[in-house]
Amino acid sequence: MTESIRRSGEFEYENHEGTYAQPGHSAPVNPEWPPPPPYGPPTAVPAPEPAPRPDRKRTRGPGALLAAVAIVAAAVGGGTAYAFQELAGQDSVASTGTATPVVPSSKRGDVAAIAAAVSPSVVEVNATLGAGSSTGSGVIITSGGEIVTNNHVVAGASSIKVRTSDGTSHTAEVVGTDSSKDLALLDVKGVSGLKPASLGDSGNVQVGDGVVAIGSPEGLTGTVTSGIVSALDRDVTVSTDENQGQGQGGDGQWPFQFGGRQFNGDTGSSTTTYKAIQTDASLNPGNSGGALIDANGNVIGINSAMYASSQQSSSSSDAGSVGLGFAIPVNTVKSDLAKLRSGSSS
Repeated sequence: MTESIRRSGEFEYENHEGTYAQPGHSAPVNPEWPPPPPYGPPTAVPAPEPAPRPDRKRTRGPGALLAAVAIVAAAVGGGTAYAFQELAGQDSVASTGTATPVVPSSKRGDVAAIAAAVSPSVVEVNATLGAGSSTGSGVIITSGGEIVTNNHVVAGASSIKVRTSDGTSHTAEVVGTDSSKDLALLDVKGVSGLKPASLGDSGNVQVGDGVVAIGSPEGLTGTVTSGIVSALDRDVTVSTDENQGQGQGGDGQWPFQFGGRQFNGDTGSSTTTYKAIQTDASLNPGNSGGALIDANGNVIGINSAMYASSQQSSSSSDAGSVGLGFAIPVNTVKSDLAKLRSGSSS
């Protein structure tokens, strides 16, 4: 006999499988089928759908694009900075503190490669003066026709013509001058697609570095010579008198002072002194305003003064370059561009 103890609120039924106690129900003993479970099966509650995420995609306008390019340009430097200037629609100088090599690394220092790359960026400058003419050189710095030359090449000119390496002649106008640095900025109107030179960093130049000079000595357009940097920070004093433009005085030389001595004539009472790069690359009358170029093909100076003996015209033994030339550092040129572009005439 099986005993069962019934608690309050419980019922008991018995079948062949055993006895079950179910709380809270009153049911007959031995039902035909088992009673339903005391609680219904758990119902799965669907998780709430996540709220749609806001669309964070924003249209990037030209300002955002330029900002992105500017960041990349700041990180990469060199030629990328110029690419940003072109993207922004600015006709700007192709230059940075760390200019990208113009010639391939395998051709670094190769005079032929440097000449081929930079010659299209150097022009011959012919100025008509009140008492004659002046012949010099210039360096293209923008594709739209800006050209840097020496102030003494164009001082007092009534008209100016420039001839590019392909022989094409253009009329140019003086935009601004700075006689204290012997610099002038010319502009050729109505042209496009000129090849600008890459302006390097003269602060990185060292004595002994190989250099190439390109200019138009004696009207011989595109003449190439080579040498080394002989010295740095030479104090060179030149005249600021526009009446002493190159081509006057009979010998075609620009008078300058160096080391307490005067060369190529009297500089006069109105002078200015600047720090120059000294080179032994052959420079002759007409090289003034041309390019002094480093081994990577970047312009590091504007040729401005050269020594020539007063005996050259009468003695063949003393003729030719004596390896004493000077160039205005390109960093001086770059720092003066804003003043020249403003139309200053000083």
